[in-house]
Amino acid sequence: MRPKLTILVLLLFLGAPTARAADVLNIGIAGDPSPLDPARSGNFLDRNIFASLCDKLIDTDPEMRFVPQLATSWEWSADGLALTLHLRADVSFQDGTPFDAEAVKVNIERDKTLATSLRKPELRPVASVEVIDPLTVKLNLSVPDAPLLAFLADRSGMMLSPQSIAKLGDNVASHPVCAGPFSFTERVAQDRIVLDRFAGYWNAKAIAIDRIVFRPMPDSSVRLVNLRSGELQIVDQLAATDAAVVKGDPHLRLAQHAAAAYRTLQFNLNHGPRSETPLGKDPRVRKALEKAIDRKALDEAVFDGLFIPNNQSEVPNSTYWNPDHPVPERDLDGARALLREAGLDHISFGLQLANTTTDAQIGEVLQAMAREAGFDIKLEQLETNTGNTADLAGDFDVALLTWSGRADPDANLSIWMACNGPFNFGTYCNPKMDELLKQARETGDAEKRIALYREITDLYLSDMPQVILFNATWLWGLSERVEGFTPNRDGLIRPQGLRLKPK
Repeated sequence: MRPKLTILVLLLFLGAPTARAADVLNIGIAGDPSPLDPARSGNFLDRNIFASLCDKLIDTDPEMRFVPQLATSWEWSADGLALTLHLRADVSFQDGTPFDAEAVKVNIERDKTLATSLRKPELRPVASVEVIDPLTVKLNLSVPDAPLLAFLADRSGMMLSPQSIAKLGDNVASHPVCAGPFSFTERVAQDRIVLDRFAGYWNAKAIAIDRIVFRPMPDSSVRLVNLRSGELQIVDQLAATDAAVVKGDPHLRLAQHAAAAYRTLQFNLNHGPRSETPLGKDPRVRKALEKAIDRKALDEAVFDGLFIPNNQSEVPNSTYWNPDHPVPERDLDGARALLREAGLDHISFGLQLANTTTDAQIGEVLQAMAREAGFDIKLEQLETNTGNTADLAGDFDVALLTWSGRADPDANLSIWMACNGPFNFGTYCNPKMDELLKQARETGDAEKRIALYREITDLYLSDMPQVILFNATWLWGLSERVEGFTPNRDGLIRPQGLRLKPK
């Protein structure tokens, strides 16, 4: 027995082969996400966590075309009043509960009835959910609704375990259980969200990472420092001014994709005491502010010219963008004239921003531009969740907000412009707008939809409930260790196909 013991000691001393070290992917994100409940989620930050945690009924490809995920196929009825989805077989939630048509019914009905659900407007046309068989579910609609597919390709299509919903109720965000590739492990506010690979994932062959750690870092320069040091392997929402640094570092790579996402200034028109201002009550004052803004100069100053100046909810020159309203040049004389017409020569207001470096830069540039026209802007930087709470309460004059973009034009508009839009924090409400949005949702005719959305653009640029500033270009900084990363127009980091080369 002694020779065998000697060999064992030598192997231990020299370093015998050991199990493969776990692959841990550290991702720097621009803030701390809101509660991880798809029904209550309202931030883009949440969606990147969900991309690893919660599969959807439908997904989108890099150009935002619909592709199967938990549903393998779907079809509309001839009258547009029913959508039938055929579900993937042999799928389990992360707690072992089977995914089936009954689970879809539970999730859709929860999204429609939960008091705090932000999905209600998206699913309002769904009158009932009918289980045809374990792998077939039919959504019966009260009216035709062309944008429904886009919502099912986002949080309305994310499936939580019915067992988890029954157990945790409204507290599912404390430990969300989905059918995605990674399961929830822990969350430390403002520090980290940890997800671990789910061995029972239906598409397990596409997953090579063992653990993902999302690290909230509002300061983009801090995210870059951590990327360069190796503490992070991916930086989300890389600052455009840092793109050249990443390109010049032989150990890093830059990934980018033109985005459907846009930034907008939303005005408080009718939500509490802070709406009782000339800015909130007079569209001439809001139009004066827009005329004071030089979108191209803003892009150059903050984003090194990498972003896309815009004044509409669709990307310039795309199908639903209205060519009758090109992006306007700055017009200081026109801005001052509109203020005089409104009986003003000077106006002060607060501009709510996220507590990020980029938002601070945007705010400072807007502040300087607007000052020349007679606007005194006070910058109010808030942590993401604090800002969201203030928006919901109407505690703002103007808020700089982000929409991450969707595959259907209604989903890029009705959230803000409909009277009951879930992110219509300023409570803009024009019955004509609601009627036009309704008509556009209820037709599947592409030419009719284009004409309607041009009318919609005419109306919101007249009422001016918000000022859209630009479309983003998604920018990611990657460690040289990262392989298989696919940039997507929706800006999400999907773990399928991602790999880490050994250190």
